[in-house]
Amino acid sequence: MTVESPFTSPWQPGASEIKQPSNSVIAPYSLLIFDWDGTVMDSIGRIVSSLDAAARLTEQLPILPPERLQTMIGLSLEKGYQRLYPDADPAWYADWIQHYRQQFVYDNPTPCQLYPGVKNTLISLRAQGFTLAVATGKSRAGLARAMAETGTHDLFSVTRCADETASKPDPQMLDEVLAQTGIPRDKALMIGDTGHDMQLAINADMARLAVTWGVEGAASLSTYEPVAVLNSLNELVS
Repeated sequence: MTVESPFTSPWQPGASEIKQPSNSVIAPYSLLIFDWDGTVMDSIGRIVSSLDAAARLTEQLPILPPERLQTMIGLSLEKGYQRLYPDADPAWYADWIQHYRQQFVYDNPTPCQLYPGVKNTLISLRAQGFTLAVATGKSRAGLARAMAETGTHDLFSVTRCADETASKPDPQMLDEVLAQTGIPRDKALMIGDTGHDMQLAINADMARLAVTWGVEGAASLSTYEPVAVLNSLNELVS
């Protein structure tokens, strides 16, 4: 009996569905690896407000401005905690993460949804014959919940999360995606909105594409020498 990996999707385009790539930027690649928060999903507002609430409820942590809280987006929660609160007692982490998850999943009413046009773009890319993957700082449970809510699970062939591999920018996450797909490194493109995503690709010796609607702008992202900087994901199929 064949047992499918929980990190893979059986969906593959039929011969009649495969079209030629419509954007010369992505034409050289066959595997497109997406960051999730800030790239596919407009979740920054909920993440930041949940981080703020978690710090206040923990009571021992400093209250940081939103722009500072944003700097951990893309990292695992453990690594993000260490980045935000380097002088904090490690014993406070358990309370903090419990408060954060309660806020993000249950108590925080801040909208959290796909960016406009993203789902149709992903569907189009699959129809053109691209293999799509996700490399994210979310937990497996968090990504599964987000994909279920947005109906996007079957669009991605492979997904890797921070609680089952090394956190960004360690290249292990991308190395595992390549191993699962069997696609050569030079045919893969990492797509993300933060320096963590760009440095992840650099560390994995992989091409990268930056998007500006998430955490960071074009000026900072351009320093990582991406193949392009996009202002809309729709540009991938335009």
